[in-house]
Amino acid sequence: MNPGSRESDGTFDIEVPVAIVGGGACGLVAALTLADAGITPLVLERDALPTGSTGLSSGMIPACGTHLQRAEGVEDTVEMLVHDIQAKAKGQADPAVVAAVAKASGPTVEWLVDDHHVELTLVGGFLYPGFSAPRMHAPPSRQGADLMAGSLRAAEAAEIDIMVNAKVTELFAGEDGRVAGLRLERPDGGAEEIGCQAVVLACNGYGGNTDMLAEHIPDMASAEYFGHPGNQGDAVNWGRALGARTRHMGAYQGHGSVATPHGILITWALMMNGGIQINTSGHRFSSEHRGYSEQAVDVLAQPGGLSWLIFDDRILQLGRDFAEFNLAEAAGAIRHGADVDSLASAIDVPAPALALTLAETHAFADGRNRDPFGRDFTTQPPLSQPLHAIKVTGALFHTQGGLEIDAGARVLGSDGSPLPNLYAGGGAACGISGSQVWGYLSGNGLLTAVNLGRIAGQSAARQINQGIET
Repeated sequence: MNPGSRESDGTFDIEVPVAIVGGGACGLVAALTLADAGITPLVLERDALPTGSTGLSSGMIPACGTHLQRAEGVEDTVEMLVHDIQAKAKGQADPAVVAAVAKASGPTVEWLVDDHHVELTLVGGFLYPGFSAPRMHAPPSRQGADLMAGSLRAAEAAEIDIMVNAKVTELFAGEDGRVAGLRLERPDGGAEEIGCQAVVLACNGYGGNTDMLAEHIPDMASAEYFGHPGNQGDAVNWGRALGARTRHMGAYQGHGSVATPHGILITWALMMNGGIQINTSGHRFSSEHRGYSEQAVDVLAQPGGLSWLIFDDRILQLGRDFAEFNLAEAAGAIRHGADVDSLASAIDVPAPALALTLAETHAFADGRNRDPFGRDFTTQPPLSQPLHAIKVTGALFHTQGGLEIDAGARVLGSDGSPLPNLYAGGGAACGISGSQVWGYLSGNGLLTAVNLGRIAGQSAARQINQGIET
């Protein structure tokens, strides 16, 4: 076999029906799905406490047609979500996977809330870039750490076994690609071999692997990485060793709003509610409403790779609805100015340039002029004094390319047919953002993590319960 996979001698320390590699949102949802089907999975987590990329996120899961939306009078359908995903991805996302994820999204959120008591609320008040309806569902704190905490409580209630400090290093498979088991290593150097009937790869992408970034996403190889360092591309490498196909390896999610030097994610709600971004010369440099992912590229292209978020009291109050914003405020990340001159002094940008920029945005908001970058300012009030600012940089959050899968989250081999018993979701699988950074629709990361975890769990459950070949 190729490096990263080999045949086993047939003996294992223990055997389980399904081994799930990764204890983030994708892995825990897959585990809950299997447990509901009467199957006892084993979650293998390399860290001492499962957090992963989910724990570093804002915990927002896009979903359509939920009872949380209906309670707020929001109309949203599978067709609307599919349209929004493909519009952002310029039609490059796999139609079957997009349809499967969109169809699963509403029922999956309702299942998490109603059956497993994961606390989620509808995020209202504004639309994220590319959304045709409010559809973000998140913990009240708007923090991924709380989404993880709720998911772990659900896993504990379901008596799901989570083996921590368990770094999977290789898969054991036959020539037909059927995985018989895997090997894991412990921090003390010990090792165990676990047999299984199916494997779900839920260990994210390769954002922490500088060599793979240099190969596939050279523009972000030296950018700040705001993801889990354990995302080393293991799933991609194991899959390739089994003859699996990969797709859109140059795709990724960036973010143009990470407070520096504090390293705290600042919600894009500030921009969607009237805030602007300027460079250190005091000028805007893009449309802040295209999307926070591609904005990372534009921010990093500015002098020093820096920009300032500019907003007013109205937006300051909105920001305080987000726990991470409050952390940034407590850390001293927000600068204040009673007027344009005092804010310019506080952030060390030329006052005339900042005054001109604000005057221009007022004219855009009044409809007297059009923004040359294409943003519509007429939907929000113009910024008013006093003013506030946060210094931010652009960052890489997670990769979006990965193992090619079908609508059942089955990993596809080189001929396009599914491998016998290997499933992938989240960052381990090719996402639904097309081939480039601009294809990332807000929330696509957790959309695929949660729903491909759900789909992978359902597919693996059918395989185990029915004794079928996938």
